[in-house]
Amino acid sequence: MNQPPLPTKLTIATRESRLALWQAEHVKALLEQRGHQVTLLGMTTQGDQILDRSLSKVGGKGLFVKELEVALEEGRADLAVHSLKDVPMDLPEGFCLACVMEREDPRDAFVSSRYENLAALPPGAVVGTSSLRRVALLRALRADLKIEPLRGNLDTRLRKLDEGQYDAIVLAAAGLKRLGLQDRIRAVFEPRQMLPSAGQGALGIEIRSARHDVALALAPLAHTGTWWRVAAERAVSRALGGSCSMPLAAYATLSGDRLQIEAAWGDPEGHMPLVRAQASAVVQDIDGATTLGEQVAARLKAGVERAGATLVVDAAPGKS
Repeated sequence: MNQPPLPTKLTIATRESRLALWQAEHVKALLEQRGHQVTLLGMTTQGDQILDRSLSKVGGKGLFVKELEVALEEGRADLAVHSLKDVPMDLPEGFCLACVMEREDPRDAFVSSRYENLAALPPGAVVGTSSLRRVALLRALRADLKIEPLRGNLDTRLRKLDEGQYDAIVLAAAGLKRLGLQDRIRAVFEPRQMLPSAGQGALGIEIRSARHDVALALAPLAHTGTWWRVAAERAVSRALGGSCSMPLAAYATLSGDRLQIEAAWGDPEGHMPLVRAQASAVVQDIDGATTLGEQVAARLKAGVERAGATLVVDAAPGKS
């Protein structure tokens, strides 16, 4: 079958936060290096507008991508650049993840004006995060802390910390590094200590499934190793109906062709112990990585049930 001609002009739909614009500009520069003319279509999403409630209570991760998908559907944009951890596990019909780029640091970062790491926080210190995954993992590490909701873009969260509303906050290291704010990081949590979210640190590019020409243009930007890793991680979340309302972590590493993945589930209220599951296998493609993720999901679910809890799988898996 003949390949479609590469598009000369491309429009990227992006959120208008500083981090989202950095990500879109990064993709724009890479495409321009390959001879494409690229423009940005900045948009404000529902997720950017609703800042007084946690994502799990107002519709989940899909709030950050819906308006961008409308722009793709209407032909106002050709591609949308996302932080992969914000992308629903199952995309709407007619859309696909055309490219996953090389991963930045996937770890969580400890950010504080006064304390050098989590261990240095005094009992009762206030830590900000709105991620149920981080809440559960923090409670497993330090049950004596007071964990408070934290919403807003990266700059807003840092401002709230600087105003003294929190003793420390937990953010994705990748976002801080991409914006040149790595000096704000006092410590990073190693994955064994604080298992990352599925896809954290990776950029995903979404297109309409029928746009084979755009997929072809994006192919050189894809990073196979990262794609396999995040495919396994997202498979864990998809199998368990993972969403903002589930305190779920999944993180994979690749050594040669051997993929290892670990997943964890925790109770945000701190009443149940942290449950972990892991597996490794030689994989040859995304399907193999996905299968491994599904195996880990089954082990994790069994472990949670043995601990006396029940995983409540969303009626519409992966939609948030």
